[in-house]
Amino acid sequence: MKTTKGNDAGADTTVLDTRERIVRAASRLMQRQGYDGTGIKQISQEAGATLGSLYHFFPGGKQELAVAAIHHGDREFTDLLRGALESAEDPGDALMACTGTLARILRESDWADGCPVTATALGTAGRAPDIQRAAAEAFARWRGLVHAKLTGAGLADDDARDLAHTVISTLEGAELAAQVSRSEEPLHTAGRHLARLIACYR
Repeated sequence: MKTTKGNDAGADTTVLDTRERIVRAASRLMQRQGYDGTGIKQISQEAGATLGSLYHFFPGGKQELAVAAIHHGDREFTDLLRGALESAEDPGDALMACTGTLARILRESDWADGCPVTATALGTAGRAPDIQRAAAEAFARWRGLVHAKLTGAGLADDDARDLAHTVISTLEGAELAAQVSRSEEPLHTAGRHLARLIACYR
């Protein structure tokens, strides 16, 4: 955001902070409670913001805020995934690093913090196209990162594209299984098997 000198700069910072607090609160609550389980009043209370402020930034209400929350979750996981993929030259090793990180984060949250994009979008299937579109864009971005890693490792484009779908779907499923079982094992198992699968194509 552009800032100006003097008092205006402080005002801009306050505006930015308030909007960011609201988005982060919505993302965290929807990540843990889903879209339908999270109310506007709860989000405003969690963010330390008034309902008036919330509707000022998000005149479209809960659905518009959910889209912003998905974008926030998308950025967070994109950073995590990119960091994991860059941590090792071999894509299989990189994905095992990714599942290890996801397992640690999930355990440290007492198994509460799964995928914020999936948790928010699942409850709106068929009735909130903007939310569904934002989630689809997030999944496409993550697949793109995996695809780039695989083609960079020498895999054919078609194989890399199919594998990227498999990788993201497997990560989503393994994270949910880890939450339900309160165990890191589904994620570690997924990482090992993804590495073996990718090795078959090299």
